[in-house]
This record gives sequence, structure tokens and C-alpha cells, in this order.
Amino acid sequence: MGNLYFENNAGTFLVSHRKALSHHMPESHFHSTYEIYYLMSGHRAFFIQDRTITINEGDLVVIAPNILHRTTNAERPKHERLIINMHERLFSPDGSHQDVFRPLLERDYLVLKHSLRSRQPIETLVGAMIQEMQERRKGFELFAQTLAQQLLVTCCRHFMQHDAEPMASPSPMHERVSEIVRHINEHYMEELSLHLLADRFYISPYYLSRSFKEATGFAFVEYVNSVRIKEAKKLLENTSMKVNLIARKVGFGSVTHFGRVFRSVTGNAPLHYRSKE
Repeated sequence: MGNLYFENNAGTFLVSHRKALSHHMPESHFHSTYEIYYLMSGHRAFFIQDRTITINEGDLVVIAPNILHRTTNAERPKHERLIINMHERLFSPDGSHQDVFRPLLERDYLVLKHSLRSRQPIETLVGAMIQEMQERRKGFELFAQTLAQQLLVTCCRHFMQHDAEPMASPSPMHERVSEIVRHINEHYMEELSLHLLADRFYISPYYLSRSFKEATGFAFVEYVNSVRIKEAKKLLENTSMKVNLIARKVGFGSVTHFGRVFRSVTGNAPLHYRSKE
């Protein structure tokens, strides 16, 4: 139905606008940037970190770096959304953003649900962002970054004034899966199989497999691998630990298997991240 996409050469700033009749994110998703997701119309099922929530027209989600997330179709799949990815180093050169951005910096994600009245400042900034990225006049990237910063300031101000209500799970099944996801997030370095977790949580492997996919959008093994690779990527970027030790530390018995899964999840070999800095 129409789309717009821009990513700078450094990978620190990305803008994507899409109208779609239906869309399931095809793969695991985490990155080193903050993500702003604004749903302009429709409804989406949104898995973030350890739970699935339903977001509606006018809702805005901000996700911290290296947090697994995925959107899938809700009951009515037609939607329009704007996504902005921005690296923290673009926020302010002197760290002056840390006070106003505190609600964001201290959490894995924020979900803001706006009334029609409170949406107006957001709609104005989003409209200006889309226009700027469509026209791409001289200085458009810098201008768009200032709009993204204004979006984040607006969100953090709203959060500090109104706080956020706890997000309820759509169903008891989703809450049960969230409990299992939290266990995986905490014990990813240990042996984790469908049958072991089914026994631990007193459910059948078939029910766990089916409900896990329904609630999160991930197949069970895909999610476990994504969590392990996310942790491995952080170790590669922030330590000098050898690759074979990292593979074992995050739960892989074979460094060859680790390398194969790492490439399938990130699109790169492990040493690509070791040499980035």
C-alpha cells in the first residue's frame, strides 16, 4: 500500500513508514538503537521482552537497545505505522538528555496510550517527520533527528506527568507464556528444551509449542536462540572473551553451531561485532 525507508551509513538513524494490509515480522528483532514505534492506524500484537500486549491507533512504544521484540497481526491486520531507530549517541553530546530521558533510560520499554486530545503533539511531529523524509531537502537527516528527539522528550514528559498503567496480558495463556519467557531470559545459559520446560511448568510439549508461538510470534527454539545470540553479541562488543568461551557461556555446546545460529540471527559472523569498535 505504500512505504518509506531511510537508513544512514553509520546505522545510527533509521526511519520507516509503512501502510500494509497485513504484516508479520519474519525474524527475531533486536538492535543497538532505541526504537520509537507509533501506530497511526489499526491494531497490532506486540511482543516485547517477556510479554505480548495489544496496541491500538495512537499508541506509541519506545524500546531500549537489545530488547527482543516482534509485531504480528491482530484480529484486524490492516495498519499504518512509523518506526524510528536512533542510537543514544545522537541524543546529546554532553549527556544532558539523561535527566529528561530518565523514564526511558531506566526501563526496557515504554508504552504510552494517548487520548485523541493528547495525541495532537505526537501527530504533528510524526507528520513533519514523514514530510521531511519524503522531500529529503538539504539537511533532512539532521532535521529528522531533531524531530525524533522532540518525540522522545514529549513521551518522557507525558510519562513523568501521568506515569504508565501496568500492561495487562491479553489472556491467562499469555500470562503463562510470559512466565516461561521470563524463565528463559534468566536461564538462557542452561540446557533449555521444549520437553524440559513443559515438565517444569506442568504442561504438554505440544501445548507449550503452540501457545508459545501464538503468544510471542516466535517458535520456541527460535526464541531461545535469539536470547542467547543477543547476550553473545553484548559480550563480543563489550569484552575480549574468546568466541568459543562466549559460545559456551550463553548455552551453546558447539562453537560451529553457535557460529551458524549467530549468522542466521544477526546476518553477520561473530567477529564482525568484535571488530566494530
